[in-house]
Amino acid sequence: MPRDHPYIPNGQKILPEGSDRVAAMTYQVNGLNNSLRHHSATDVLRAAIENVPHLALVSSFGAESVALLHLASMVKRDLPVLFIDTEMLFAETLVYQHELSERLGLRNVQIIRAIDLAQTDPDGTLYKRDPDACCALRKTVPLRQALDGFDGWVTGRKRFQSGTRASLPFFEIETSSGAPARIKVNPLAHWKASDVSDYIDENRLPRHPMVAKGYPSIGCAPCTSPVKPGEDPRAGRWRDIEKDECGIHFVNGKMIRTGANS
Repeated sequence: MPRDHPYIPNGQKILPEGSDRVAAMTYQVNGLNNSLRHHSATDVLRAAIENVPHLALVSSFGAESVALLHLASMVKRDLPVLFIDTEMLFAETLVYQHELSERLGLRNVQIIRAIDLAQTDPDGTLYKRDPDACCALRKTVPLRQALDGFDGWVTGRKRFQSGTRASLPFFEIETSSGAPARIKVNPLAHWKASDVSDYIDENRLPRHPMVAKGYPSIGCAPCTSPVKPGEDPRAGRWRDIEKDECGIHFVNGKMIRTGANS
């Protein structure tokens, strides 16, 4: 049972049960956003941990992930961190995930993998024929299954990443087909790209080794290429095809195809 917190209107617990659950969650989320609108990312993360009963942080251990992971390590080192190993990641990402978890003292990193690859993609070439299906198989579905035991999750999304995120709140409600409504928390929503870079430098945090090789946004190895000077940071993701999002972020059941760094 979550304890009462002044950010929750009228002392009500977040994630109530009942037929009007989404309406009540909306009221509570609005209260959190209003109360925390001038607060730091650390305050937002702490409020989320204190008010959402079962919360996880989802991280790709990508180019910018270290900033949010460092914040989490200072607030709650045993916060569940879900890392999706698509089994097509760069070797550097796997090493970085292990070394960064050790350095930050993260005590509850859970590695998530698809369970039916041998049947669905036995030769590992699905990404060539149907990249959307490959992302669903290796990332989207495993994450949905992993989140079944949680009431909310923390993301690294930020307003500057795309026009559709220009008004991204700290707290929002995520609804998707076949799943209960969850709280989605975006502690870094107000951060600019320079804020992330400055935070990493000021705290002397290790950067993903692929960044120095021209990869400002890092996904699976077959679908990620270096970015040339002047290109959009995500130009190397699914280059030359009509795809720019893996599909893990949904709003009202619809996939949001925008620049993201989970």
